[in-house]
Amino acid sequence: MRVSIATQPGSPQPNEDWVAATPTLAVVLDGLSTAGLETGCKHGVPWYVAHLGGHLIATLADPTRSLPEGLALALENVAALHPECDLSNPGTPSATVAILREHPDAFGYLVLADSPIVFEGEEGHRVVTDLSVDRVVSDLRAETEKYPTGSPEHAASVRRMVTAQRQLRNVHGGYWVAAADPQAAEHTVTGVVPRGDVRAAAVMSDGVSRLVNEYGMATWEDVFRTLRVDGTQTLIKSIRKVEATDPDGRRWPRFKTGDDAAVAFCLP
Repeated sequence: MRVSIATQPGSPQPNEDWVAATPTLAVVLDGLSTAGLETGCKHGVPWYVAHLGGHLIATLADPTRSLPEGLALALENVAALHPECDLSNPGTPSATVAILREHPDAFGYLVLADSPIVFEGEEGHRVVTDLSVDRVVSDLRAETEKYPTGSPEHAASVRRMVTAQRQLRNVHGGYWVAAADPQAAEHTVTGVVPRGDVRAAAVMSDGVSRLVNEYGMATWEDVFRTLRVDGTQTLIKSIRKVEATDPDGRRWPRFKTGDDAAVAFCLP
């Protein structure tokens, strides 16, 4: 398949999204914000997503290895890189995962948490994602959305929310992301789409999908038109233009003025 990729941080801070592709594979990772809280790890989220992404590309180079098996092995490999860190800390660096793999007659996918894969076909657009995180600590989420983005009250509320989320991260009854425990691979959304049903596919972080899902400033048809005609960088620029009209999060309450964004646009 032909793949074009782009990623851009949403702030002056280092980018915590990661994207890469091969002729048969597209991977997007969205590192979870630490909100300035202790993680037990000296390396940080950008280090984590870069190493996890690299190991995913390596483990999935074997076409006989399933996507969950490749993810589990990559998680084990990255954990082995920093045994000196406290990987049992509930705030240990973590990320969402979205993977698309091309087979001769189909496309396989894996999604862990809320970085979606969107398929374009004859009958429209199909979104694959897992929004389990939206079902936890909803009261604290609502509290955070009351305050202007960037205000001291907003920052303090985000820290309270993230602290509560961590207690429900990678536990039964909570939500699952990629961290240090390979068991997370057992909680992925996976499937196969026949090749003939796919005109194009986009693998992305929620920093991109929010243009449709949260801001409501485009349809998936609009997004795929932009990707085809103007490219991945232009799509991210359009998101930044929308966010710039609402820097305080009054119209679209959110945790950051601009979220990191990553996208891989795939054509069979």
